[in-house]
Amino acid sequence: MKWMLDISIPEPERKLTYDDTLLLIGSCFTANVGKALEGLKFRTLYNPTGILFDPLSVARHLQDYTQKKVYQPHDLFELNSIWNSWQHHSSFSSTDRMKSLELINSSIEKAHQHLQESNMLLITLGTAFSYRHQPDNIPVANCHKAPAAAFIKHLLKVEEIVNALKPAIQPLLESNKNLQVVFTISPVRHIRDGVIENNRSKARLIEAVHQLVEENERLLYFPSYEIVIDVLRDYRFYDADLVHPNYAATQHVFDLFCKHYMDKGTLNLMEDVYKLVLAKNHKPQHPDSTAHQQFRKVQKQKLEDLKSKLPQLNWEEEEEGLST
Repeated sequence: MKWMLDISIPEPERKLTYDDTLLLIGSCFTANVGKALEGLKFRTLYNPTGILFDPLSVARHLQDYTQKKVYQPHDLFELNSIWNSWQHHSSFSSTDRMKSLELINSSIEKAHQHLQESNMLLITLGTAFSYRHQPDNIPVANCHKAPAAAFIKHLLKVEEIVNALKPAIQPLLESNKNLQVVFTISPVRHIRDGVIENNRSKARLIEAVHQLVEENERLLYFPSYEIVIDVLRDYRFYDADLVHPNYAATQHVFDLFCKHYMDKGTLNLMEDVYKLVLAKNHKPQHPDSTAHQQFRKVQKQKLEDLKSKLPQLNWEEEEEGLST
C-alpha cells in the first residue's frame, strides 16, 4: 500500500560537495537546516543577523551584506533601557548602545565575507505579512515587544515581494558567478494571523518565488512546504503546538534536500562524517576500560582517513574529542 504522495524535486545543475560554502537566511526553519549542515561539517553560515520571516526583511539584509552596511547610533532605539534595532533579532540588543552596534556590524561583516565565498544561498521565507513602524513608516524585522499600536500590519502583494527580492539578489549573482540561489517556503504555520490568513500568506510567497525562479535559471525552488503539508500532512509530524514541524519532519525534509542537492560521493562522505561525530560525542561509562581504548583507536584511524579525504575541513573539535 502506498502511504505518501510522490513529489518532484528539481535538482541543481551542479550538486554540492564538501568543497562548497553555503549561506542560509530566513525563518527559524533555516536554522534547522543550517544546524544539520553544520553538524555534518559543511562550511555553513546561517541567519548571521538573526531570524527573518518576511521577504522585505530578507531583501534588506541581503543588501546590507552586499553593501557591507555599517549601522550607526541613530539606527538604534531604546526601549525599557535596552538598545535595539528594528531590523535585528533581540540577540543583538544590549543595555550598551555601542555593544549592540558592534554585534550588528560584525555580523554583517562576517556575512559579507561568507557570501563572497558561497556557492549556494538558501532563502527560507516564512510569511508575506510585513509590519511597518508607524512613526518612521519603515518595515521592521522585529517588533521587540513594542506596543502593537506602533505598527501597521500589511499582507504583501506578489509584485511587492518580487520587486523587493529581485534587486537584492541580482547584484549577488553578478558579483559571484558560482552562486546558486535556492528558495524554499517554511512549513511553520503562522496561526497568530489565523489559518485562513496563513494560507493566503503562504500562497503569495509561493507565487512570488516561482515568478522569480522562472525568470532566472540560477534560481531554484526546493519544496520544503509541500513536503510537510502535502506529503507528510499529519499532526504526528508537528510539535505539541501544532505549528512547528517536529524532528521527524525536519529530518525528512533535510534528507530529501541532501538526496537531491548533494552528489553521490558527498552523500557517502556525509555518512562517514556523521558516524565520526556521533563517536566524538559518545560519553563512555568507563573511559579507562580496554574496550573504550580500542574504540578510541578505531575512531582515531577513521578520523585520519577522513582528514586525508577532506583536508579542507577543520577537524580540531574531533581531534580534541577523541583525545580525551
